[in-house]
Amino acid sequence: MSKLFHNNNDGPAGKLFEAWSFSQTNYILFGAGLLIIIIGYIVMATGDTYSRQSLTVAPIMLFIGYIILIPASLIYKKDKPRSDQGTGS
Repeated sequence: MSKLFHNNNDGPAGKLFEAWSFSQTNYILFGAGLLIIIIGYIVMATGDTYSRQSLTVAPIMLFIGYIILIPASLIYKKDKPRSDQGTGS
């Protein structure tokens, strides 16, 4: 059973998961996105049907959460300093 999920060969799958590690910044962006989405749905639910709150403010908040913050948390990766920049000719 253990061979099904893990083998001793660290092939491309091992490199994939090393490259996909989240930092603290990723978790903060993801949490902020979830918070904005939850607040957006609350704002939409508490407003009247044709109010500015339900038709403008809440959809903008949901857009920011779903389209900007959540993807940014998945894409963002802190650059590591390169050690080979000073050795080139």
